[in-house]
Amino acid sequence: MMERMFLYDDTVQTRTRFVSFMGENHRFDLAVIMSDRYYGKHLVLDIQSSRFAIIGADDLDEPGYIEHAYNLNEEDAEELRSFLYEIVS
Repeated sequence: MMERMFLYDDTVQTRTRFVSFMGENHRFDLAVIMSDRYYGKHLVLDIQSSRFAIIGADDLDEPGYIEHAYNLNEEDAEELRSFLYEIVS
């Protein structure tokens, strides 16, 4: 049996916020994880779609980032982006 080579194996304290809200056309069920990792950015999991992204304020300003990360149309992405601005800024 081959010995496993770990690149890292850390345990960190996190704060997790579970939030669900209804947009105009789309329901969002999110887990927002905050920790010392990822340079102050948040790990945002969309529980329904099984998609996630590491998000900071700079990512929200990146055109098409939210649309691509969560496979959303522009309108739904803007609703999610608006919510995320409230918590990552």
